Amino acid sequence: MRLAVLFAACGLAFAQSQDPAYEPLSRAYEALRAKDYDAAVAGFLRGLEAAPGRASIHKDLAYTYLKIGENILARRHFEAAMNADPADAQVAMEYAFLCYETKEQAQARRIFDRIRKTGNPVAEQAFQNIDRPLARGIERWQQAIAMGSHTFSSHFELAGLAEQRDELELAAEHYEKAWRLLPDRRSVLVDLGRVWKALHRVESANAALLAASRGGEPRAAEMARALLPDRYPYVSEFRSALAFDPNCVELRRELAYLLLKMEQPAEAEVEFLAITRIAPEDLLSATQLGFLLYGRGERTAAMPYFERVLAGDDDELANRVRAVLRMPQVLKSRPDSRDPPSNDAKLMAERSIKAGYLKDALKYLQIAHEADPGDFQVMLRLGWTYNLLHQDQTAFQWFNLARKSPDTQIASEADHAWRGLRQDLRQFRTTVWLYPIFSTRWHDVFSYAQAKMEMRTDLPLVPYASVRFVGDTRVTMNSYSPAYLSESSVIVAAGVRSVPWHRVSFWVEGGWAISYVTGHVLPDYRGGVSTTRGVGHTITAESGGWFADTAVDGLFVSRFGNDFLFYDQSRVGYTAGPKGLRTQFYWNVNLTMDVRSQDWAKFGETGPGIRFHHSSMPPSMFFTVNALRGMYLLHNANARPAFNDFRAGVWYAFSY
Repeated sequence: MRLAVLFAACGLAFAQSQDPAYEPLSRAYEALRAKDYDAAVAGFLRGLEAAPGRASIHKDLAYTYLKIGENILARRHFEAAMNADPADAQVAMEYAFLCYETKEQAQARRIFDRIRKTGNPVAEQAFQNIDRPLARGIERWQQAIAMGSHTFSSHFELAGLAEQRDELELAAEHYEKAWRLLPDRRSVLVDLGRVWKALHRVESANAALLAASRGGEPRAAEMARALLPDRYPYVSEFRSALAFDPNCVELRRELAYLLLKMEQPAEAEVEFLAITRIAPEDLLSATQLGFLLYGRGERTAAMPYFERVLAGDDDELANRVRAVLRMPQVLKSRPDSRDPPSNDAKLMAERSIKAGYLKDALKYLQIAHEADPGDFQVMLRLGWTYNLLHQDQTAFQWFNLARKSPDTQIASEADHAWRGLRQDLRQFRTTVWLYPIFSTRWHDVFSYAQAKMEMRTDLPLVPYASVRFVGDTRVTMNSYSPAYLSESSVIVAAGVRSVPWHRVSFWVEGGWAISYVTGHVLPDYRGGVSTTRGVGHTITAESGGWFADTAVDGLFVSRFGNDFLFYDQSRVGYTAGPKGLRTQFYWNVNLTMDVRSQDWAKFGETGPGIRFHHSSMPPSMFFTVNALRGMYLLHNANARPAFNDFRAGVWYAFSY
């Protein structure tokens, strides 16, 4: 049996080493069990770098984001998991509900519609909850328009409801009518372009989006550029956009300069002339038109445009005109009222981050830092941007600088991020846990504790040194020895553990067990395989609800006659109460077995239990109370095979 276990463990280690995402995922799951969600997120992101198409990583990362309230990030990774594994209805439902919560009703409706066709009643109800109000709203606005309410609001509201219900032709019709009624609302052009793009009317969509991307509302321009093709527009596309919006000065000026660059001055002159008629205050276009006319010998025609520039307030353009006309230059000293370069760069960085262009944001933040090296807000932004780009070592340095800010809010946020990264990046990590419990069966207090220092490596194996205490306040011995509860020893050991893979890990260690009862120092060799699984609402979850969890361990202990023990501890119950005082009511099912059939090591237990946590306590501390009825599976003639036990304990763990 020991040989078989050894071969299985070696096979498991070899299989794990082939997985490039194994090491970061194992750290992520370990951090998740310790409720260190920042470190778990970092581990999952590194796992995705190694295995970007793996649905399970996206799924677990999405649930982790939910635990820390990052619903939009959770939605993105549920979407990625759904795309990687379309058959996973649970992931699709999670994605759909998050779409609904984050105002993406149209997408939520599509997903619920797909799932409900498989006979899912929850999806059917969710679909109807979205679809019925949309249908009633469309009908109400259509009736209002039919009765003569041809206002911007009527057409825009109808178009928005129609788009959410995937009635795209109706949406396009009324977005266009709303735009014609109020051309200054350029965001409506973005809506129209988006719908036309969905209808595969590519030329019309690009015309609307190109018009929206030049001039007008900055936010609308950003959204339009995100939907345009990733290339510079053609001349024909500029002309289509101008046919759609002929009074857009920025669009027409850009076309004119493009024509100049293409050595088509005659066509460029037509565009500049149109601009001077639409916007007489546009001195740049007047200057360029004057230069074109002057250059081909029409000096008389050029002079009105030059005079307009000379009378204007742009000294630089006026001096350029004077240089052409060979007039003296005029130098004026005016206070520079422009914003510092760092402010412009910070604004562009903020826009890039919102649009998801992290590399562009990084470039602008670096410019802002060079312009103002003492801006701690920029340092903090650099830290978060490097963190999102998975360059944690650099992010760690920026967070360290930002946490020295005199602004307490910036310093606090930076310090929290710095500490989270330090946990993941440092070479050595120490974890401590303790679990004292009182047992009425033995009328004794049993204590379990361990301090373990681990060394971070680039391998899927983590070496460690540990000091473990397993004992009780008095020696309790009878026919059924509580050896499974107390070894009455301090165990000093060195070992190695595997990084968890699919929540399965193994470990092996060797050391000495020092008995505080007899004073003996005995060799102690141990090893094992463990896994944990859990579903539902944990004790620190945002809301209450049903939960179930199980922990399965296989353990070899040389001091128990070279025995191999098997433990299965399972719970199912309900998490209740406010978050300030969260309580779990559950039912225990515990089973202990061994290979050598020792009578004390074969028994089962079952019974109710309570576990509770107060908000004033550390996140990893909770109290437990269990009432158990047990039975030995191998009967000893000298003892009763069944027993009752009431156990109360407290669990606490921390790391540094």
